[in-house]
Amino acid sequence: MQLNKTRVLLVDDSPIALRILIRILEKADDIEIIGTASNGKQALKMIASLNPAVVCTDFHMLGMDGLELIQNIMEHHPCPVLVISVSAMPGSVNVFKLLEAGALDIVTKPRLEQESVYGGISSELLSKIRILAGVHVFRKKNPAPRLLPDILSAASCKYRLLIIGASTGGPQALQAILSQLPINFPLPIICIQHISDGFLHNLVSWLGEQSALKCQIATAGLAPQPGHVYFPQEKMQLEFDTNGRFLISNNVPNKGHCPSVSTTMQSAAKQFGENIISVLLTGMGDDGADGMQAICQAGGMTIAQDEKSCVVFGMPKQAIALGSAKRILALNEIAPHLIGLCLRAAK
Repeated sequence: MQLNKTRVLLVDDSPIALRILIRILEKADDIEIIGTASNGKQALKMIASLNPAVVCTDFHMLGMDGLELIQNIMEHHPCPVLVISVSAMPGSVNVFKLLEAGALDIVTKPRLEQESVYGGISSELLSKIRILAGVHVFRKKNPAPRLLPDILSAASCKYRLLIIGASTGGPQALQAILSQLPINFPLPIICIQHISDGFLHNLVSWLGEQSALKCQIATAGLAPQPGHVYFPQEKMQLEFDTNGRFLISNNVPNKGHCPSVSTTMQSAAKQFGENIISVLLTGMGDDGADGMQAICQAGGMTIAQDEKSCVVFGMPKQAIALGSAKRILALNEIAPHLIGLCLRAAK
């Protein structure tokens, strides 16, 4: 039986990088390289005629860069786009602007164009191509309007913590939620986002620009504050001590994930019990399902993103299968629901 291969278009202005990427992808029996382009203009012409399942593009290119290419793809030929980029370039536009434009995920591009160095990303690259191949992409819609900053009163709230977990498609989902929450949102927010190495600081910076809330990386011993958004450090687990302060550790990965959504949620369930709201957003796999179950059993509120609004319906699906999601909501319903929970809990 003939294998139905994933058709991939590669876009990079470096001939060396293209050759290395081709060799990586050619090792996969289920992936077919249908073409290569050295800039966005060439890529657009090829997309129209070749209809790729996934476009893999660099960010910084002459002629038409990755950002302009993605904007054009989303307007004229919507399809899954995977960005392969150096994590940070001095003076450059934040790479997460590409996700804002419609790209679905990012893979770290090594600075050294050597095949031995690229070998470190080959497994992640192939995995993300396979995940994105099944995603149906629509034309980019305008973002939801930000809610007014004076919606919430300063009254005390039953809940003490909001934890959000996400993977593939998560940065865009986090942007959609955080951009709607008011500056006086009464809970600390912990976000665990699976992301390629080197992109955490850019993610935090980008989300901080999109939100009225202060976004930062968690540090050991810090007590989480209302109206602040905290992210675990790269390759570190984020938990809580008996006083509710952050514990940072390099414990072994939980089912392959470090940081792990479940690790943070399970720790929070022990310390905060019923006073937690937890949310599982789009993402591959089952990280967070066990953690949400622990919060549900402790009496906390649990919310899963619905299948229709997910880029990849994996993590929320597993939580729903366990019976741990008390609410199943579309992405655009989550922020208003969070505000409603806080308002009701303050009465």
